[in-house]
Amino acid sequence: MRYFELFSIPVNYDVDLQEIGARYLELQRAAHPDRHSGGSEREKLLAVQKTAEINDALQTLKHPLKRAEYMLAELGLELRGEQQTLQDPMFLMQQMELREELEEVKTSSDPDAAIAKLEQHIKELNSEYSNELQSLLASQEENDWHKAADNVRKLKFVYKLKDELERIEDELCDD
Repeated sequence: MRYFELFSIPVNYDVDLQEIGARYLELQRAAHPDRHSGGSEREKLLAVQKTAEINDALQTLKHPLKRAEYMLAELGLELRGEQQTLQDPMFLMQQMELREELEEVKTSSDPDAAIAKLEQHIKELNSEYSNELQSLLASQEENDWHKAADNVRKLKFVYKLKDELERIEDELCDD
């Protein structure tokens, strides 16, 4: 079963999370193993499998990166678990600059301002790459799907950078 179809929503990168949440509750109520406790072992097993599938679909659809990776996999481009690096020199330079900025947060005379500045930069990049991803995933052109895959790779870096900044912020708060 395809996840968008399972949740009865259009295949789109931009989803309504409230609609997904409401649909999830409906699907779980209908498929929950307790509703099949009087059934055969096969029916019970199928109910458990369906519940697991619904949970997997929810986790995929509610997270932008997982959703984009899933959409690309459905188009024949498997990114989940890949270790490929992006071969974009401009982005590689940007990565180095962002990593330097991240390191400077630790030694900044005003770490709060440095954190706020980097958080804003991360937010802008996330928005830029997500907006591009939205239009690329909506395209019918295979070349655009490959560009979308590169955008996913860029977003993975942005998410990782955000996590690292949060870790540094926690460390600074503990000191």
